[in-house]
Amino acid sequence: MVIMKTVSVTDFKAHCLEMLNEVSQTGEPVLLTKHGKPTAMVVPPPTTSPAKFELGRFRDSAKIVGDIVSPLSEPWEALD
Repeated sequence: MVIMKTVSVTDFKAHCLEMLNEVSQTGEPVLLTKHGKPTAMVVPPPTTSPAKFELGRFRDSAKIVGDIVSPLSEPWEALD
């Protein structure tokens, strides 16, 4: 069972910035209640780590220099 910090909306209103900083630093969500009933939840934002694969991610980072289609004029040996 996960125990989450529970705060009344009135207390949250009085200490909003402190609680937002706490959520940001700890990553622990805070449940807001109104008359003892859950009303909302303050959660940290999702992580911003780059995706493992993103189509077109490097589209502007390569440059083609010369002819890439014609055969080479010099001999080339493949690895065995």
